[in-house]
Amino acid sequence: MAPQRNAGAGPEAELPEYAGHYRLESCLGSGGMGVVHLARSTSGMKLAVKVVHAEFAKDPEFRGRFRQEVGAARRVSGAFTAPVVDADPEAGRPWMATLFIPGPTLAQEVKRNGPLAPARLRRLMAGLAEALRDIHRVGVVHRDLKPSNVLLAEDGPKVIDFGISRPTDSELRTETGKLIGTPPFMAPEQFRRPREVGPAADVFALGSVMVHAATGRGPFDSDSPYVVAYQVVHDEPDLTGVPEALAPLVLRCLAKEPEDRPSPDELMRELRSVAASYDTQAFIPQQRVEEGSERPEPVAPVGESAGSEVPERPEPVAPVGGPAGPERSPRPSRLRLGRRAGLVAGALGVVVVGALVSVPVFGGGSPAPEVSAPRTTAAAFSAWEAEPSDRESMPQCSYGVGRLLCAQEGLVFALDPVDGRLLWRHPLEGAAAGGPPGGAPVVSGGLVLAGLGQERRVAALDPASGDVVRREELPAYGGLQAVGGMVLLTASDGTVSGVQSASGEVKWSHRIPGQEVPYFVSFPGDPLAYAATVSGDGSGTRVTAVDPRTGEVRWDAELEGSLQPIGSADGSVVFVAVDAVRQDARALVRYRPESRTTLRVPLRVPLQQVQGSVHGDVVHLMATGGSLVAVDLEARKQLWSLETGVVRGSTPVAGERYVYVTAPDGRLLAVDARRGKLAGQTPPRLGDRSDRVPAALPEPVLVGDRVYAGAPDGAVFAVDGSDPAGW
Repeated sequence: MAPQRNAGAGPEAELPEYAGHYRLESCLGSGGMGVVHLARSTSGMKLAVKVVHAEFAKDPEFRGRFRQEVGAARRVSGAFTAPVVDADPEAGRPWMATLFIPGPTLAQEVKRNGPLAPARLRRLMAGLAEALRDIHRVGVVHRDLKPSNVLLAEDGPKVIDFGISRPTDSELRTETGKLIGTPPFMAPEQFRRPREVGPAADVFALGSVMVHAATGRGPFDSDSPYVVAYQVVHDEPDLTGVPEALAPLVLRCLAKEPEDRPSPDELMRELRSVAASYDTQAFIPQQRVEEGSERPEPVAPVGESAGSEVPERPEPVAPVGGPAGPERSPRPSRLRLGRRAGLVAGALGVVVVGALVSVPVFGGGSPAPEVSAPRTTAAAFSAWEAEPSDRESMPQCSYGVGRLLCAQEGLVFALDPVDGRLLWRHPLEGAAAGGPPGGAPVVSGGLVLAGLGQERRVAALDPASGDVVRREELPAYGGLQAVGGMVLLTASDGTVSGVQSASGEVKWSHRIPGQEVPYFVSFPGDPLAYAATVSGDGSGTRVTAVDPRTGEVRWDAELEGSLQPIGSADGSVVFVAVDAVRQDARALVRYRPESRTTLRVPLRVPLQQVQGSVHGDVVHLMATGGSLVAVDLEARKQLWSLETGVVRGSTPVAGERYVYVTAPDGRLLAVDARRGKLAGQTPPRLGDRSDRVPAALPEPVLVGDRVYAGAPDGAVFAVDGSDPAGW
């Protein structure tokens, strides 16, 4: 989808097409600070990307506040905020990407539907109190809590926009420059002594937000920000229309002196006694789907019950199967929801659009070199930590040809997996300082392929020496995926070309029937590439399996629901079924192309923005907010669910005994695969640049009993995966 352009005549009439390597699809809204865009990651995950106005990007003070916002938002739990996925405060136009949370803001809800009912008001106040408790617990003061910064999500209110002033929201100025906050929702001390603002200012703002939610106006109203400021400091609030049961508590929040206001914990305790009808259900009630209660869902004309296998209408297709690709990663399945079909570029980290010409893409080629593997004797292995460069960014690693291959801010390097010794390191020319690595290197056709998402370049390196065999700046295209010894390129017009990795020769080029602009995913050990396209109304998904060597369609199926492929096992493909509107995961679906049957296993509760992996018959899902869930497809039931406590986790990687997940602070978590209990974790490795957020959380690399991971401080480390308690 092409980004929507602003038709205005201002200096930003032509909006940017990209923020970092995220393609901006449409404008969600505009404020005094910048423009918020809807975007998608290379995996297909929906994001809200805030791009700062050009005029403020030139202000060093503003950039400093933006860096503070990124650091603050990163520290707060995703249960109450929109988690930060990526950010670049140093870009020419600073930007920050958070997960897109469906639902209106409180300001929009009140404007469209009027004041909230008393029961919803109580739940709103409880949710905001809980959010402030979480925010203040990590040492953050929001300073700009207002109705437009409260999202009404299905599972409760979410607080957004941390610590950023809106320079054009008001003409008021302090002696240091710009007003920090929005006058109708600011505390008296923000006008009197702005440098001494503490957590109590957020409690005052909560009181003002509650008056707005209950009445449609604020407790201090005027067309003039100067009059509002005077009223906030000197006058009593107008609580007309606030429910009697809540008015005393709201009045306490609006006390002039910070010490007279209740803490968030006090608010939560008192709200429990406000009325017997108070409850802790989701802010917007939803119908929960219990295991085994899913409605029948037909794949074609034939119906299907939850947890049943049914035949699909037959269609003439080519035989299923094909020889295994020449490259097989020893890692468990690399699967992502949120890196679904759009994840294609994730393998090489290239996101581009346009047409591909039928010429050697990686240049003319010499044969792939022979590679001798480094020492990998199990007895010689012990835990290690390496810092291959002085760059503090999260390395993204993979394993291949006996080496640990990693990419990091304009570098690609290889480490000895036994002791972490640096084997070689090579700069990737053209990489922007501080830019994202664009995904872990991929071994394909005997070469190491490393890509730069922002620069649209791919380098093919000799895995033995790290010397560049070929380097190409590719023409723009819509998707790229390495499968075995081939690279699949999708042009913006939907034409797909299969390029031989070793030689760079284009072996085939044509459209894929039924797929307008296919984005491919692939899974280790599976020789096929898969494209899944969801219908416009979300009622169905067309899945096409392609042989990457020839471009031949091996099978094609139309399945019911909005499905996102996350893995394959034993000839079947596993999908997550998501709600077409809210985009939360509701069920797992396994499709067997040989018998054309579908198995559906409902999840006990919906999960937001999940990433998944398949290990035999068991699927592990990691959701935003920290839920890790295991589901046995063969037994058709959920095995366990664990609240890990991390805001955002990587794709889970499963071994025989443990499931491993990387956290944003660099911790590696191990969870008992049988019981679903935390078995061990490594220390955090944030480094000095805690305001920088990893563009993506690369999953751990599991090789035998060894687990390798990267951290935000730039380190790569290895631990004994069989003994998490000893980490």
